[in-house]
Amino acid sequence: MITYNELYDVLRRERYSEQLQPIPKNFIKEVAAYLKDKKQIANKESDDFSETILKTKKQFENSIAIFKELMLRRKKKILDLSFVAAETGISKRDFENMLALEKEAFDSIMKALEKGDKKVTEILKGAGGDEETPKNKMIVFIQGTDEFLDLDGNKLGPFKKGDVANLAEEISNILIVDKKAETIEEG
Repeated sequence: MITYNELYDVLRRERYSEQLQPIPKNFIKEVAAYLKDKKQIANKESDDFSETILKTKKQFENSIAIFKELMLRRKKKILDLSFVAAETGISKRDFENMLALEKEAFDSIMKALEKGDKKVTEILKGAGGDEETPKNKMIVFIQGTDEFLDLDGNKLGPFKKGDVANLAEEISNILIVDKKAETIEEG
């Protein structure tokens, strides 16, 4: 299990380096186990607030702050790497130092940046001139749904099972994913 000094050392290395620093693949699980252990000790009821319990409480609080700062610094570096990779096309730098969840975030950011660049290119070429008109999707509700707000804050619904609606594609997709509606196939 990780110690307080090791956790602080990881933050220190991350803080003073421009590159994403390597950390063990199971680092977050180790920190979770460490925090759980410290929390149990800190929450022990004791007649006298012993030095050990007070020190442990302080270490627990500091450990949370250290971990939050560490993750924030790593997120910022991943965003910077994503920006550089999107502009240069090179995306392998520091990739091996990312945790699995950081690699997923990096990939998602890269896809979003590429999609944005592609849209800009299409608009510049004249292909995306109808960008201002939002797309709608016909759906049928497969369960009752209470009133909700659309992306512009307008009220929609309530809808009953079997109701058909032509809603903004983003709203329709959310309802479909939540299994509250299904797409009506055209044709």
